[in-house]
Amino acid sequence: MRIVTVGDNCMDVYQSTGEACPGGNPVNVAVYLTELGAETAYIGWVGSDRYGEIMKKAIQGKGVNTSRVSVKEGTTAVTYVEMVGNDRQLGDYEEGVMADFKLTPEELKYAESFQLVHSAIWGHADPYFAYFKEKGLLTSFDFADKLDHELVTTLTPYVDYPFFSYSQDDDYIRSLMREVKGRGSKVVIATLGEKGSLAYDGVQFYKHGIAEVEVVDTLGAGDSFIAGYIYGTLKGLSVQACLEQGALRAAKTIGYFAAW
Repeated sequence: MRIVTVGDNCMDVYQSTGEACPGGNPVNVAVYLTELGAETAYIGWVGSDRYGEIMKKAIQGKGVNTSRVSVKEGTTAVTYVEMVGNDRQLGDYEEGVMADFKLTPEELKYAESFQLVHSAIWGHADPYFAYFKEKGLLTSFDFADKLDHELVTTLTPYVDYPFFSYSQDDDYIRSLMREVKGRGSKVVIATLGEKGSLAYDGVQFYKHGIAEVEVVDTLGAGDSFIAGYIYGTLKGLSVQACLEQGALRAAKTIGYFAAW
């Protein structure tokens, strides 16, 4: 099972303590997939600052291949995080060197050697998804809660497993999922916070609840759900079983501080 994740990374800086923890959706998904037993690589840019060194070493330390992580002159991306009880609130985002991220022809060729490529809404990897599909890769993408973003229309024809974040199972999200599925995705998935998750494969909707756990920090919950779902998919599990895998992996993540 070989997965490459592409795009944004950032240091999650907790404003109350000043503690800085590596993160970003493609990075987190790669780390969680490695913990599940997959072979993973991450392609992205970090800055020439202290955070860039911390980021690269931390990802390497988790067993993710970082041979295509490039150090660029400038600052590593930062997201400021504030804890409200045990829930994290994301504040300002400073994109740093990732603002100019692009893939080289060599990196595109390298990505072809994997089964699946994953990225996210802030990753600047969307221009390459038509290429990935043309080369026969499975694709997944986290649109987060940007349900009205133009990429939901333009990119989804090239995304096999699009993920969305929403608040509840209602007519709006089901209608959106049907729309997206109609553009060619294999399965459309929505995480619904404490209300569980929902998936649509063009035939029926599947629902799954959350795994009960004492919440320490919700940072990374959605990313770990995605990793669990992708892992289940590549193992050939049913849609329902993939939702369960996602819920179990998310429950593990919210039981400790920071994303990983």
